[in-house]
Amino acid sequence: MIDKKTNEQDSIDWSRYQADQFYDEMITPKGHGRRGSREIVKHFSSLSRDELESRRVGAEQTVRDMGVSFTVYSDGENIDRVWPFDLIPRVIEAREWERTAKGLKQRVRALNCFINDVYHQQKIFADGVVPAYLIADSKNFRPECVGVKPPHGVWAHICGCDLVRDSDGKFYVLEDNLRVPSGVAYMLENREVSKRVLPEFFENNNILPVDNYPGKLLETLSSVSPRRVRQPVIVLLTPGIYNSAYFEHAFLAQQLGIELVEGSDLFVDSDDCVYMKTIAGLERVDVIYRRIDDLFLDPEAFNPDSVLGCPGLMRAWKKGNVALVNAPGAGVADDKVVYAYVPKMIEYYLGEKAILPNVKTYVCDREEDRQYVLDNIEQLVVKPANESGGYGMMVGPHASKKDHETFRKLVRENPRNYIAQPTLNLSTTPVITGPGEVEPRHLDLRPFVLQGQKIDVTTGGLTRVALRKGSLVVNSSQGGGSKDTWIVAVPETKKKAAKKKAAKKKVAKQADKGESK
Repeated sequence: MIDKKTNEQDSIDWSRYQADQFYDEMITPKGHGRRGSREIVKHFSSLSRDELESRRVGAEQTVRDMGVSFTVYSDGENIDRVWPFDLIPRVIEAREWERTAKGLKQRVRALNCFINDVYHQQKIFADGVVPAYLIADSKNFRPECVGVKPPHGVWAHICGCDLVRDSDGKFYVLEDNLRVPSGVAYMLENREVSKRVLPEFFENNNILPVDNYPGKLLETLSSVSPRRVRQPVIVLLTPGIYNSAYFEHAFLAQQLGIELVEGSDLFVDSDDCVYMKTIAGLERVDVIYRRIDDLFLDPEAFNPDSVLGCPGLMRAWKKGNVALVNAPGAGVADDKVVYAYVPKMIEYYLGEKAILPNVKTYVCDREEDRQYVLDNIEQLVVKPANESGGYGMMVGPHASKKDHETFRKLVRENPRNYIAQPTLNLSTTPVITGPGEVEPRHLDLRPFVLQGQKIDVTTGGLTRVALRKGSLVVNSSQGGGSKDTWIVAVPETKKKAAKKKAAKKKVAKQADKGESK
C-alpha cells in the first residue's frame, strides 16, 4: 500500500488522492498501485517534493526547448501555445494492449472494406446491414471517388481511433478518425520528454518503445507507391504555417526524411503525373501524405477557390499515377452515425465479433432513439455527425437548460446529423497540480493504426487528459493536456509461470503417449 504519511520530504501527498470516485488507472480504491503501475508509483513516491518539482519544471522547459507547440484559433487570431505535458505517465499492461491492438486492427480492416464497398458495389446497403440513407445524406461522401481502386483496396491508411475506459475498466471505442487524424507527433515528443527528465525509469522498467513509428509510417507510404521503384518519392502536403497542426507536419516530414510541400510546390502535367518543383527541375512524386481536407485538395475537382491544394491531383490519382494518403472519400466512414454500425460491419465483412465494443449510441434518425434522446437529453452527450475536436457537442449534465432546449431543437430539425451517448464515467489517472500534490483527472487515448500492404498499431498512443477538475473535455484547444503512454511488460509471478510450465509438461506427456501408441 502507498505510504500516506506526509512530511516536508514526502513526494506526493497521496492522503488527499481520491481513487474511489471513478475507475483510476494507476491507483486502486484502497490506495494500492495497480499491478502494471506498482514499480512506477513506488519510484515516484521515492522522489522528494523538491526533486519532483524540479523534474516537472525540467519537463516544461524541455517542451519549450524542443519547440513543441499547438495553435489555437481565437477571435480571428492564431495563437501558438506550448504543448501542455503532465509528468506522471499513463500506464497500460502489455498483455492488455495486445488484445486492444488486435481489436484496432480488426476495426480498421472492416472500415476499409466498408469504404471500398461504398465506392463500388454497395453490397452492405443492398443486404440491409446499414441503411443507404447514411451515404445519400453524408457530407463526406465523394461522388468523384466512385469506381476508384486504390492500392491494396486501402482508403484510410492512417487512422486514429479514440478509446476510453468506463467504470468497468474496459476500453471502448469512442470514435474513429479517418480523414486527416493528427496527434502522433505529440505521442513521439511526449516520449522524448519523458526519457530526458525520467531516464532512470527506462532503465528499471520494461517500457515498450514507440520510436519505430516513423519507420512504420514510411514503410506504409512506400507500400502504396504506384511505381515499383526502390525509393519512391514521397511528400507531405501541408496547408501551411497557419494550420493548427503545422508543428506535426514539419516534425513528421523531418522524421521521415521527406519533403514538406504546399500546393504551389506541386504541378500536374499533361501526362497526368504529379511533379514537385525543385531547384534542379521537376521531380515526379509517387506518394502524397496529404494533411489537407478533401474539399481543398484539388480546385479542379472540389472547391474552385482553394489555393491550398494542386489542380489535377484527382486526375492523377484516378489514373493510378500517384497515391493519396489518406485517400479522398475516406471520410465517408468518419461519421459519428456510421460509427454506430461498425460492429455490424465487422461481422458482415470479416465474419467476426467485434473485439473492442462501441460506446452505447442512440442514432437520432431512428424514431425510438430520437424520442429517448429528447426525453433524456439532460443525462446524455449529444454530438453532431461530422464535427471534431470536441466542438458542437453538448454534455447534458454540465449544460444549462437553455443548452438542452437548443439541442432538442437541433435534433428535431436535423436528426440525421446527431447521435447521443450516455455520459461516461471516464477513467482517471494522477495529474500533478502543485508541489507534491496530485489529483485524479479524466483521460482518453488515441492509438494510430497504419494500413498499407500490412497493418500495424502504435505501442500505446496519444493520451489526452482533461486538466480542469471535473472536466470531460481532453482537447488541448479547450484546456486539455497530455501524458506519455507507457505500455509496460509485467513479469509473470512465479506461481503463474509454474502453472504454465506444468501445463506444457502435461501437453508434452500426452503427445509422447500418442506417439507410443
